[in-house]
Amino acid sequence: MNEPEPILASPWRAGVVMDFTRSELFDRIFDEGMELVEETAAYLDGAGRQESRRLTRGGALAYASESMRLTTRLMQVASWLLVQRAVKEGNMTALAACEDRYRLRERPEDGSQEGIEELPPAMVMLIERSQRLHDRIMHLDRRMYVDQTDEEKPHPVLSQHSKLLAAFGG
Repeated sequence: MNEPEPILASPWRAGVVMDFTRSELFDRIFDEGMELVEETAAYLDGAGRQESRRLTRGGALAYASESMRLTTRLMQVASWLLVQRAVKEGNMTALAACEDRYRLRERPEDGSQEGIEELPPAMVMLIERSQRLHDRIMHLDRRMYVDQTDEEKPHPVLSQHSKLLAAFGG
């Protein structure tokens, strides 16, 4: 899947980042993301480990594969959320957070594999929740960092007006 080309950070974009990190939406999604990380870790270390022992060989292989995808997805989400919190707390500038290395990556398509239908219901629920959360944050990431808005596109008349003012010392 082709990822869109990021645009250069601008003061306008940095303002969008600051507005988001100060919002109630950020607080809610941050809490949701971190709670899901903790819930998943507790499941995989506890009940999930017990449930995986009762699976067939194919089911156990699917469980191992999906648990790796799940933890990778959640670590990417947590990393993105922590960058946003660093901006909110003043530990990182909004312009620095605009760098491509802090972008959330597309989640790979989940492949069907043998034993996937054997996954415990709790594991399936965690996978689905993490996918929905990742997709929501991906949408936010694109809106904040990648998609160019009309406000960022130079207005043709205003750009000419600015050039005239610069040329004639207005």
